[in-house]
Amino acid sequence: MEEVREKKQEIREEVQSIVSGLVDEERLKIQQAIEGRLFEFANFLEARIALLYVNNDFQVRTTEIVKRSYDYNKLVVLPIFDTQKLEMTLFKVDNPDKDLVRGPRGILEPDPSRCKGVPIECIDIAIIPGIAMDEKGGRLGSGEGYYDRLIPQLPITTRKVGLLHECQIVPAVPMESHDKHVDIIITEKRIIYKI
Repeated sequence: MEEVREKKQEIREEVQSIVSGLVDEERLKIQQAIEGRLFEFANFLEARIALLYVNNDFQVRTTEIVKRSYDYNKLVVLPIFDTQKLEMTLFKVDNPDKDLVRGPRGILEPDPSRCKGVPIECIDIAIIPGIAMDEKGGRLGSGEGYYDRLIPQLPITTRKVGLLHECQIVPAVPMESHDKHVDIIITEKRIIYKI
């Protein structure tokens, strides 16, 4: 068990180092390619209620994805993180410029006084962040397990889609029994369906 955790941390550090090394111009080009693929992706286009995320430094940037989703008539849902219980609550965000506040993890979250809660069974598509993933949908997140607890609660029909830079695809993510997979991964180069 400890060996698996050490390997996960090793992969996190390696991938974070690679992503940190991307120059802004290159990262923007990659970002635009991923965004383009997402907005041509049939499952995303057909979805009405989309769970998105606000990125940290090592995840695909989502600011423009969130804003652009309104142009596609999506109901945008973002999580609020409970750092005590290590759980998330989902809220509909109507205006990201007004409805978001800095949360306990240092990233923007919905302001519960301005946003309405959304039942998890209403989510049509879930865009899941990660630091690294493999081609089988194995996912390595930040280590707190928020999404590993959320994914099993999503309806079986909800597509779970990871957004990653191609350099974040690794040969194999060491998986533990509590770790959950995504169904599909979108990078700047391809769309990977879980094998």
